[in-house]
Amino acid sequence: MNLEEQVVHSITDERYRQNEKWGMQRHDYGTWLTILVEEVGEVAQAMQAQKGWGKDSDKDDLYEELIHVAAVAAAIAEQVLEENQN
Repeated sequence: MNLEEQVVHSITDERYRQNEKWGMQRHDYGTWLTILVEEVGEVAQAMQAQKGWGKDSDKDDLYEELIHVAAVAAAIAEQVLEENQN
């Protein structure tokens, strides 16, 4: 499996994990933005941790945090497609 396939596979796995944990989510876009920005904040914490900056955090796995951002963005995109089909 090449790197692109690995990343896409990780995003797909995370989408399934999210659906198992919370069910299929549908939110207004303001709520989605809040969720997405929170995830981006965790990416920032992981990036800072790698540089030894910022506060102590359990957000030290940059790859995992980036996958979370991509999976949330994918969930939003799924909702957009669903809404456009109706």
